[in-house]
Amino acid sequence: MEQLEQNAKWLQWAVELQSMAQAGLYYAKDPFDKERYERLREISAEMLANQSEFPVEKVRELFCSETGYQTPKLDTRAAIFRDGKILLVRERSGKWSLPGGWVEVNRSVKENTIKEVREEAGLEAAADFVIAVQDREKHNRPIYPWKVCKIFVRCTAEGGRFQPNTETTESRYFALEELPELAEEKNTREQIAMCFAAEKAEHWETWFD
Repeated sequence: MEQLEQNAKWLQWAVELQSMAQAGLYYAKDPFDKERYERLREISAEMLANQSEFPVEKVRELFCSETGYQTPKLDTRAAIFRDGKILLVRERSGKWSLPGGWVEVNRSVKENTIKEVREEAGLEAAADFVIAVQDREKHNRPIYPWKVCKIFVRCTAEGGRFQPNTETTESRYFALEELPELAEEKNTREQIAMCFAAEKAEHWETWFD
């Protein structure tokens, strides 16, 4: 436990350094200052790679390629129900998750949720309401070297059918007590239970961290 806490501190320090370096690169005018901020960002990437399972090249790709003031990434997850069961898709890893993924830069949260349902589950869907907005590192493991906000959206299926694709191999509806092995870095049993609670509630109030 002590080692995990120490690793988490290293990640937090590296993330803060990266955020400062990125802001400095955006606002700095002096070329020598920019050079220093660039080196600071490189150091933060090496720290993150050293304290996580991610290779430094992957950290640079996901963590050091943006410009401007750094903000969290967004991940959407769709909760679709039928006959009291929730829709999950089976990933190439063999584990199961709610349809979802990173929000693309040219899409809104609603548009992205609908797109992910179409791509991963083969369904046309309507996005009804937001169940929760969560700080990923408070709920999912492993902790990523970048901040993520997870947005769970209650959706209604309006047609279509599943087709195997590059991301998922199967889709199926599950009761809460019969959940399969989950891709817990994306959704945990507690998060799916939250979606069931939202489905049963007469008036749901969005949860947020």
